[in-house]
Amino acid sequence: MTRTVCVIALLWVAGAHAATPSKPVDFQKEVRPILSDACFHCHGNDRTTRMAGLRLDTREGAFSKRKNGVVIVPKNSQASLLLQRINNPIAAKRMPPEYSHKTLSMEQRATLQRWIEQGAEWKEHWAYSAPVKQDLPAVKNAGWVRNSIDQFILAKLESRGLAPAPEADKRTLIRRLSLDLTGLPPKPDEVEAFVEDSSPNAYEKLVDRYMASPRWGEHRARYWLDAARYGDTHGIHIDNYREIWPYRDWVIQAFNANMPFDRFTKEQLAGDLLPNPTLEQRIATGFQRCNVTTNEAGIIIDEYDAIYAKDRADTIGAVYLGLTVGCATCHDHKFDPIPTKDFYALGAFFRNTTQNVMDGNISDTPPIVVVPKAEDRSRWDAIRGREAALIEQLTNRRQALRGSAQAGPSKASLALEPNGAIQVISDGSVVNMPFTKGLSLGGSPWPERTALHFGPESQLEIPPTSLGVHDPFTLSAWFYYPHGESTYTIASQLDTSVKDKNRGWMFFVSGRVVGMRFYGDGGKSMEVRGGHLDQVMPGTWNHLVMTYDGTGEALGVRFFLNQKEIGTQRDAGATIKGNFRADVPLKLGNPKREEDGAIADFRIFRQALSLQEASLLNPGEPASLALFNRLQEDAAYQAASKELHDLDMERRAIRKRGAISLVMEERTDQKPFAHVLYRGMYDQPRAKVEANTPSVLPPMLSSMPRNRLGLAEWLMSAENPLTARVTVNRFWLQLFGDGIVKTADDFGSQGEAPVNQPLLDWMAVEFRENGWDVKKFFKLLVMSSTYRQQALTTPEKLEKDPENRLLSRGPRYRMEAEMIRDYALAASGLLTPAIGGPSVRPYQPAGVWEAVAMEGSNTRHYKEDEGDKLYRRSLYTFWKRSAPPASMEIFNAPTRETCTVRRERTNTPLQALVTMNDEQFVEAARALATRAIESAKANVDRQLGFVAENLLDRPLSEKELSVIKASYKEFLKYYDTQPADAKKLVHVGASKPDEAVPEVELAALTMVTNQLMNLDEVLTK
Repeated sequence: MTRTVCVIALLWVAGAHAATPSKPVDFQKEVRPILSDACFHCHGNDRTTRMAGLRLDTREGAFSKRKNGVVIVPKNSQASLLLQRINNPIAAKRMPPEYSHKTLSMEQRATLQRWIEQGAEWKEHWAYSAPVKQDLPAVKNAGWVRNSIDQFILAKLESRGLAPAPEADKRTLIRRLSLDLTGLPPKPDEVEAFVEDSSPNAYEKLVDRYMASPRWGEHRARYWLDAARYGDTHGIHIDNYREIWPYRDWVIQAFNANMPFDRFTKEQLAGDLLPNPTLEQRIATGFQRCNVTTNEAGIIIDEYDAIYAKDRADTIGAVYLGLTVGCATCHDHKFDPIPTKDFYALGAFFRNTTQNVMDGNISDTPPIVVVPKAEDRSRWDAIRGREAALIEQLTNRRQALRGSAQAGPSKASLALEPNGAIQVISDGSVVNMPFTKGLSLGGSPWPERTALHFGPESQLEIPPTSLGVHDPFTLSAWFYYPHGESTYTIASQLDTSVKDKNRGWMFFVSGRVVGMRFYGDGGKSMEVRGGHLDQVMPGTWNHLVMTYDGTGEALGVRFFLNQKEIGTQRDAGATIKGNFRADVPLKLGNPKREEDGAIADFRIFRQALSLQEASLLNPGEPASLALFNRLQEDAAYQAASKELHDLDMERRAIRKRGAISLVMEERTDQKPFAHVLYRGMYDQPRAKVEANTPSVLPPMLSSMPRNRLGLAEWLMSAENPLTARVTVNRFWLQLFGDGIVKTADDFGSQGEAPVNQPLLDWMAVEFRENGWDVKKFFKLLVMSSTYRQQALTTPEKLEKDPENRLLSRGPRYRMEAEMIRDYALAASGLLTPAIGGPSVRPYQPAGVWEAVAMEGSNTRHYKEDEGDKLYRRSLYTFWKRSAPPASMEIFNAPTRETCTVRRERTNTPLQALVTMNDEQFVEAARALATRAIESAKANVDRQLGFVAENLLDRPLSEKELSVIKASYKEFLKYYDTQPADAKKLVHVGASKPDEAVPEVELAALTMVTNQLMNLDEVLTK
């Protein structure tokens, strides 16, 4: 722009400003968005990109004095440097600069000028101040108001010269209400009953009935699972199955029980930290175990540890704070006052768990809980109680026998005792082994005994011992773990005669974690490793015991390390393929290592020992070994041991028919902390920060623990200005299609300002003061006149309220993916009403999983279910992160790889292809057509009316019936001449067509039903 043109433009702006009375400029809605979009990147919170030392995101910076003047001079726009720079005729001096690719329109400049001339009123960002319940605004049409919601809505409408729409008819209301509260269409008899109910509280009774339905919890849970990024697979790399569906069922049950939202939050964030947590409270913590994980061998542990923590902090930011906290990962947030250290302090709450970064590609990555079936729960608890009593009994018996124990021969089937010689005792026979290359005797954990030391590339071979898949046995080793990260083999018995197909077993330490690997038929292996926190430290002596119970199952392997049982990492469903028996020498040590440590004692027992027994295997204490021998002969002790073993097997059987769920578990050996990562780089840790909340918000109280429980308490505290606002805004979005703040996951400077902040704040306080009662809040919304309006627009409303943000009419928008499928199933009569349980696999186009899955993934091939499982609600559909359900993804369902609190809504031809051609929808149309024919044989008008009542919740008009009937006749004519096509159509889907219904008639009515299913009236709420 030339200097002359710019001056003319400025004069025009000034003239226009003087010629018309200037309405008050709303700083939050008009000025701050301009500054945030065009200025904050260079003049905002992030000091690393701040230019000229100027901040425009704070009052101090915006009104600061510079060497050449004052940035903003209230009531004097000409003297304000801000206006001078944005209107500078010289492009190189004009702000924002050209290289920023930001521009200010003439209207935006005029807004800033008017704001300054009006006094430049400054307000801190609205979201960081606590919501206050304002007095209800005055309205003219008081008769329209049913509750406080209406008062705020009507006041806003009247201020814009608009009037609300008339109340919708009863058929529209029941359909809208049923879909919003249950996610399903009403049944025809429910519609007619409501239409005929003339009682004054007919509508309220309907609301209460739908909220009491178990479908209420299912529908509310669907929204929550998007936020929780729930899925049935790990999400990265092999993307194997992950068992966490009990968490999904917990969410459903919590909504159905109307669990207060503050308790709902505390149990999900910190159920395990509550006093005496119940099984359900531990299951609830699956909320932060839903993040994607990996077991790819090439990953860098520290990098993925940071990725997981970021995901969890981002999720808290979106779900509870409505802030894009993740924008502070690499630098201070450019638009909101969130410094980088605050982001890492928030993430620190989730970096103090026992979870390993590597997920093992298994379904039950620790920590987990076992979830018995309901009918097994009492027995499960009884077993746990009896086990505790038996352990106490065994402990007492061991103490009673301690004084009477006498030394005797070892009860081991094989024992290495390197005390003065390399002595091997095998089934009573004693053999002195030769000192081969690299073997020597040296120091041991006990001063009076020696140990076998392995030099470079040395190994001891001893006679074979026969161990097979059905033989319970125990391996016990006192060993010195040397320095070096390569696999350290304690003992192995491997037949390597067949190339790349070992048979046998290996007892080892890898990456400082103990392990046992069995090689069965064809070299197929099953591996069990110890917990990643129970690491063996280099340069130390350790006592490691592995017990195997002879069942061939991974669950039959236990580890005792230094007199305590440690957790295991394994696939709970893994079994040994065939047999691992190998008739080859048993080898101690690993010749591939330059330094292979030492073994002071090694024993094999032909039974699975208990922890109490294993802890006695200490050659340095002869009395302990004597007591061990005595216990093997004591009838009372052995009887109790057998009962304990039997209970363990019963408990395992209960576990197999039950489920497991991934949970959170806090480390007790340290406090939560993190390091600020320079530019977000995992290998550039800087200052250490303790777990803490964003400094822009009120601080945690001193009474709140600095852990996940304290975070949950802080989130739900009255002082927190965001949680209640963000939550009610999201609930509003679920009913009305958009939130009062449209950017539901961003209440910060870059987000949209609330279209009706007084209403938002009133609802936030109301929700909190009413005990976070979710059902009560939703009832308040749906009982309002605002909600009950017709979705009827006018030219004036299209001009003044084009997106219906002011609610000048009833909500009307396309349903979401799950609702569309469930609507078809429910209307057809195919919908299976079962609630909860493992995820199911309904119809899906061939090759979807195969296109993305890696070799070896257990979700590589999609095998659809059979019977009723095909017709479960979409909430229960198996969710593979790398390939979500195809028909739902087409309707904008997220991948669930990250937290989603607001789905996009698009309209593409693919969506029509799904509803018109997908197997599920064609089968549903045929099922509904079958019901229609059976309800009114030979009466086409009544058949079409039946279809309409189930799909549209209303009768057809004469004109509609005429059009539809003509279409039916055309299809009937076609299929009369093409019976093969009719046969093919009515056999789509797994359910079988009724043989008593003529195929030609059924095919024709199926096509008409399919057409009606695709009406906008059906697909739109």
